[in-house]
Amino acid sequence: MTRGLLAAGIVVLTVVAADIIVSLGREREAPSRGISLALAEDRAARVSSLAYDLSLTVPPARDQPVRGHVTASFVLGDATRPLAFDFAQPAERLTGVTANGQATEARVQNGHVVIPPSRLVEGANLVHFEFLAGDEPLNRNDEFMYSLFVPARASLAMPCFDQPDLKARWRLSLDIPLGWTAVSNGRGTRRSTEPGQAVLVFEETQPLPTYLFGFAAGKFSIETSERQGRTFRMFHRETDAAKVARNRETIFDLHAQAVAWLEDYTAIPYAFGKFDFVLIPSFQFGGMEHAGAIYYNAAGLMLDEAATQNQLLGRASLISHETAHMWFGDLVTMKWFNDVWMKEVFANFMAAKIVNPSFPTVNHDLRFLYQHYPIAYDVDRTDGSNPIRQDLANLNEAGSLYGAIIYQKAPIVMRQLELLVGVGAFRDGLREYLKAHAFGNATWSDLVSILDARTPEDIAAWSRAWVEERGRPTVRTKLSVSGGRIERLAFAQDDPLGRNLAWPERLQVIVGVPGEPIAFDIRLTGGETEVPQAAGLPAPAWVLPVGGGLGYGFFDLDPETIDYLANSLHEIGDPLTRGAALVALWESMLEGAVASSRVLQELMVALPRETDEQNVQQMLDYLRTAFWRFTAADDRPSLAPGLEKLLRSGLDRATTTSAKAAWFAALRSTALTPDTMAWLTQLWSHEVTIAGLPLAEADEADLAFDLALREVPGAAMLLDAQVLRFKNPDRKARFQFVMPALSADPAVRDTFFVSLKDVKNRAREAWVLDAARYLNHPLRAAASQKYIPAALDLVREIQRTGDIFFPKRWADASLGGYQSVQNAADVRAFIAGLPTDYPPRLRWVLLSSADPLFRAAKLLK
Repeated sequence: MTRGLLAAGIVVLTVVAADIIVSLGREREAPSRGISLALAEDRAARVSSLAYDLSLTVPPARDQPVRGHVTASFVLGDATRPLAFDFAQPAERLTGVTANGQATEARVQNGHVVIPPSRLVEGANLVHFEFLAGDEPLNRNDEFMYSLFVPARASLAMPCFDQPDLKARWRLSLDIPLGWTAVSNGRGTRRSTEPGQAVLVFEETQPLPTYLFGFAAGKFSIETSERQGRTFRMFHRETDAAKVARNRETIFDLHAQAVAWLEDYTAIPYAFGKFDFVLIPSFQFGGMEHAGAIYYNAAGLMLDEAATQNQLLGRASLISHETAHMWFGDLVTMKWFNDVWMKEVFANFMAAKIVNPSFPTVNHDLRFLYQHYPIAYDVDRTDGSNPIRQDLANLNEAGSLYGAIIYQKAPIVMRQLELLVGVGAFRDGLREYLKAHAFGNATWSDLVSILDARTPEDIAAWSRAWVEERGRPTVRTKLSVSGGRIERLAFAQDDPLGRNLAWPERLQVIVGVPGEPIAFDIRLTGGETEVPQAAGLPAPAWVLPVGGGLGYGFFDLDPETIDYLANSLHEIGDPLTRGAALVALWESMLEGAVASSRVLQELMVALPRETDEQNVQQMLDYLRTAFWRFTAADDRPSLAPGLEKLLRSGLDRATTTSAKAAWFAALRSTALTPDTMAWLTQLWSHEVTIAGLPLAEADEADLAFDLALREVPGAAMLLDAQVLRFKNPDRKARFQFVMPALSADPAVRDTFFVSLKDVKNRAREAWVLDAARYLNHPLRAAASQKYIPAALDLVREIQRTGDIFFPKRWADASLGGYQSVQNAADVRAFIAGLPTDYPPRLRWVLLSSADPLFRAAKLLK
């Protein structure tokens, strides 16, 4: 997956008084809410050979409930104690329970249905449930629906053992409206028609945990293609036939290439038979790795003609990431969600390897740098940083484990581990790990023990610093120059959190001496590390310990290097070194070592000279952030004419559609002057065009939003006209949902914001986030800052009711437009005033989301 349980009413099983006993040995109580580690361990020790036979009836009307029945068959090792199933719904949604042929009057408590010992037997058991499924994880729309059960949301839909280490074989029957089709993990075996409905039956799956079981149904078109003897099917709702034709073959090629690469690397054939994938409009994640039935956000795969290089690379990475999960996560699954990072790190790490051959002209080390380091630093530099591997007492908090630390920092850490162990030994260790635990579960310790046996290095000690503790090291350059020569060059590593941690890591130090820069490979082990080879070299203009894009941490550069980069970054010749220096300069700015205005000016000097498209894109991203976040609102109007001239020039000069799209996106998002706004309005009205840059339906929609945000003349009519332009119903629905957030009337925006407090209005999370970003845009900061306390107060409920990435993304969107000292003080006061029982991980979310605001207020004060 590329990035809460709703504790609804109370359910308790009604049986003879003597049988009302709870699991884990406590009488007259059900297990606590959620799925605790203790409950999960008890069930995993007792239950084996698990299978589910599930039938669901989906009515045509979305307001009618989905009805279902499920039979769980399993072997029970200890029948002397009760056994709890998970079903986090009100009591009235459980309509019947039969255990081993005996009807059992049931009630539910704390989200569990407890089967008493009198209805259980040692050995084979059958427990049958009839129920009304909860809508929360079923994502129902008028024309389609899709289940999403990660991390422990299957129990919101049906009674089950909702934990990763109770893998089951699944059989599914779906009764769906006529005209709909469906896809699930198993291959569809037959289809029959009932009055007004169609019944689809799917083959039994390989063993899967609840979070990897999934199904989607609705009005989907299906594309089919064969590659290397394997059939791939793509389900989608795209109405633009030309767009489908333009993307189709590349999407199938990228999947086939990823499968072939992974089969070769792991020496294990693809294990799940058929290979389908579903493109879902405004999907909550980039993708989700249901075995044999991957979900994707449709926009990430169906690219427009004007897709940027980053979007093309992003699509390839996303496909490779989700395909890698078929081995890392699906074939071998973590035992408990404290190791959820393992499946994500290997999916991202493998994706970086898989993508390379498909883009032979791209600098892939530079790609790895930009794909991982800036995003990881966005969390790891903050007071909300967290370890890669975290303790987890209950799965109702599992969603808060996801984020940049496991998706972006962990692959950096894994690359360091591969360097430490050796490429061949690392691959062989992974092969052993996958074969040993195929179709089962494993822990980080299982892999550590395998790798430890293949190297003299102490992998367990390495893991303590990099995996089990939070934060990043500070690496300080210590440079002494005498008589125009380097007297001493060393690097001191410190723990900014005062724990005396040492992070072993490989660095490439590049010394910018006259002529060609010189590179040295060194290894930090804590304390000070000297570079003796540098002694006697001519005094350098700059020293970078981040060569090769390897080093991770805050690199406290010497003053001469900072001064050089702030004035002459563009003069560094190697694109990768230039990119690594750019990231280091940005981090130095955030730590107050260089003024944001100097960085902005250097970006404006460097951009016209930059030849690598990846560097251009990152510079444009930093430019936008520097303009909106780290430039005072009163100073923006004077900067805007020069900035817009620079971006218009870059747009005209760009020679590829991809590069033009990057320049145009930056121009559209930063435009302020009347002349540029008038030109953009003409562009939207089709009065002018951009040579070499076709604008698709989605591009015109976003342009309409940007024009309305700036309240151009006739903005309301412009939005209404855009609605009439749409040919795709899903894009139209998203646009209409977001429109109130763009209203020039504050009362309309206020009403819309209040509506988001109702969970029903947050069902389409991607739409909500789009709207929140506009509500809290810097141009609306003065009027919208009143939303901040209520938005932050909502985070805890969003964690309980939303999907895994929603709390962080909501907090980011809610704070993204602010920079004032007062805003920062208000947010600090809010966090300081949180109750003592506020979830610590959710506090980390608030701290990391607020960090850019805190830094902006400090830098601009």
